[in-house]
Amino acid sequence: MIFETKRRGENVARSRLSSSPVLARSRRCLLFFLVSACIAVQSFAQDTAPPNFTQQQIDWLPVEIYLQNQLRTGNVEAKREALFQIRNLRCGKASLLAIPALTDKSEIVRATAASSVIFLPADEAVGLLLPLLNDKAEFVRREAAYALGKAGSNTATGTLLLILQKDKILEVRNASAAALGEIGDVGAVPALTAILNNRPADGDEFLRRSAARSIGQIAQMIQSGKSKVLTPQNFLPDKFREIETRKYPDLTGQFPAFGPATAELIRVLQSSSEAADTRREAAFALGAIGDPSAISALASNLSGTDPYLSEIAREALLKFGKTK
Repeated sequence: MIFETKRRGENVARSRLSSSPVLARSRRCLLFFLVSACIAVQSFAQDTAPPNFTQQQIDWLPVEIYLQNQLRTGNVEAKREALFQIRNLRCGKASLLAIPALTDKSEIVRATAASSVIFLPADEAVGLLLPLLNDKAEFVRREAAYALGKAGSNTATGTLLLILQKDKILEVRNASAAALGEIGDVGAVPALTAILNNRPADGDEFLRRSAARSIGQIAQMIQSGKSKVLTPQNFLPDKFREIETRKYPDLTGQFPAFGPATAELIRVLQSSSEAADTRREAAFALGAIGDPSAISALASNLSGTDPYLSEIAREALLKFGKTK
């Protein structure tokens, strides 16, 4: 019976999904909710439904009730599974269910909940996540910082900058540096540049890479409105590359913070003591900023031993209109 119930539930959801190529957002959210949680719902219904429930009532028990029950009374793994399902739905209606888990007694549940509320309106998500940056568990602080980047509101910039400079745990500072790039607030550029101004040290490779990448992301968001970074795009001929037109030929004129950043990125790009990933991110960032002083340094890496750096430098030069 439980397998027949499962098949019926899946068939109903599948037929509804295939009936219209474009669904209203609320309906799509609900249907995806039902598909992703179908097996869990059947198990819940089998265990808890009164004997006089009809089969149709069991098939369509509100998934929200099931998830709320799991988050309220389930063990740690059950709560995490419910939060994963909520996150995968990618909608505000589902994210509302995760709010109580942000204060759960289990740190791993609190950390998982952080990434499950990011589909609420940005400022609302930020208001819920900022208190987690003071959590006693470093794992929770780290996941909250990453989640704030996904939320994408510059109302989190100031607090993330404090965490970047003062948190004692390197992984939390790493997450803050990465989050600042996804938010795209130019006010974070000086602090990110300051990280690169320090000499490389053991253990800080990811922090330096994140700082260079975030400077490039902020520049790219100003230039094109896009935060996603793929470096290099590909290894195909130029005609198959999508080189975005920059809004500003040179960001340093409109945003002075990019001037010192450019100088530091050039130094990083030319330094043999920097990690390969950090140099690659520096090359990308220089292309996004557009300061002509970077052209020579980029050109010198076109035929280096790192093929990825060579391709990133080539793509950066294409943004300057340089094809060789």
